[in-house]
Amino acid sequence: MTTLERGLHPGHRPGAATTVLLEAVTRSYTVGAGTVTALRDVELEIDAGEFVVVLGPSGSGKSTLLNVIGALDAPTSGTVTVAGRMVTGASRVELAALRREVVAFVFQTFNLFPTLTALENVQCGAEITSRVRDARRVSIETLDQVGLGDRLHHYPSELSGGEQQRVAIARALATGNPLLLADEPTGDLDFRTGVQILQLLQAQTAQERTVVVVTHNREIARIADRVIELSSGHVAGDGPPPGGKADVAELRW
Repeated sequence: MTTLERGLHPGHRPGAATTVLLEAVTRSYTVGAGTVTALRDVELEIDAGEFVVVLGPSGSGKSTLLNVIGALDAPTSGTVTVAGRMVTGASRVELAALRREVVAFVFQTFNLFPTLTALENVQCGAEITSRVRDARRVSIETLDQVGLGDRLHHYPSELSGGEQQRVAIARALATGNPLLLADEPTGDLDFRTGVQILQLLQAQTAQERTVVVVTHNREIARIADRVIELSSGHVAGDGPPPGGKADVAELRW
């Protein structure tokens, strides 16, 4: 019986499509004369439309897990399947197509183009996918959703860290891609804006988009459908939030 057939996590919905499937995934790096293993035999299945929070301290493998899921990094061993596409062993062309049409990233370091305005940065992301017909209109609407409707023509150097983070989030949302991967998306945001962004991310699941958020903030985990805890590269926990799922309005951090 395959991992997909047996349903790895307790919240798996019968009949739900599987967006992410990791089987016995290990990722090791050579550092100097030694080897660091960031992920160890990870078994993971994530359904379409799930809002998943990955928790863990620095060095637990959270960002590596996100990079492996998003086809930015290849596992040392094991297999990765995303949206029905086998990532492991895929060609560079196939991986580029996956990242263009399936995955949307919110990077912790923003990765904005410094010579493009906020609108141009978001529009650049929207234009590379075939899902968006009017990239400029969608980009303007999405920037307005994240509270930057009055900052469309500002360059990254003219924006605060929190504003740059919101541009990065808008760029990911504007693609419409079905898998959204976010690395500490509220890290540079004040509480009010952080709540607004989390509400936006959570709302994506109503459209069957799968959202995976990496964070060290346990308060954010309270609003997840499911919490995955990493420890030294292992999945140490996988289930609903302790105490039950909370509403975004109940968060305090």
